[in-house]
Amino acid sequence: MTDWAIHGQEIGNCNCNPGCPCQFSQLPTDGTCEAMLTYRIDTGHYGNVQLDGLYAAVIYKWPGAVHEGNGQMQMIIDERATADQRAALEAIMTGEDTDEFATMFYVFSLMSPTKHETLSAAISLDYDSETGIGSAKAGDYAETNVQPIPNIVSGDPHFISIALPKGFEFAEAAMASGATVTRNAAISLDKNSGTHAHIADLHLTGRGVERAA
Repeated sequence: MTDWAIHGQEIGNCNCNPGCPCQFSQLPTDGTCEAMLTYRIDTGHYGNVQLDGLYAAVIYKWPGAVHEGNGQMQMIIDERATADQRAALEAIMTGEDTDEFATMFYVFSLMSPTKHETLSAAISLDYDSETGIGSAKAGDYAETNVQPIPNIVSGDPHFISIALPKGFEFAEAAMASGATVTRNAAISLDKNSGTHAHIADLHLTGRGVERAA
């Protein structure tokens, strides 16, 4: 099995209520799941292929809960990636060289039998932890914007995070409100506005989420 690791930051947005029932092992808010996840890789490798400084994104859509399967996915790879780096990122994001169910890449890919052609684009990810405002953009294909969940009474920014000691995506993440717009991609997301978003430090290997000692 090829050794790999990626460290960086992730912004994700799905169609569930803020907080996302999936994080609590519950069914999705409206019974379906659609999401966009964007990654900035500060340091990373796949075997001898270095991945430092690259970005990637994936659009997912399921007709029901993720674990019920029958989903579809489309990867978007940083246009600066070489052929070897592109192949490495595709391998990682389709769960290759990964222990069974160890990462969200493995699970989401397994639950998405329809895999659309991988796209190439300029990708960016920006997040300000002080204001809780951020964005992720994958060329002309998709864009996610996040902001703090508004306090239900005052409307002031409401900051909250959750920890997942045995999670397959992150160990801890900041919760937010987000919206995603898709254009010209094979998958159209049409339910993601004012819905769940999270921002997490990314520490993944083929064995799962790396956690602080």
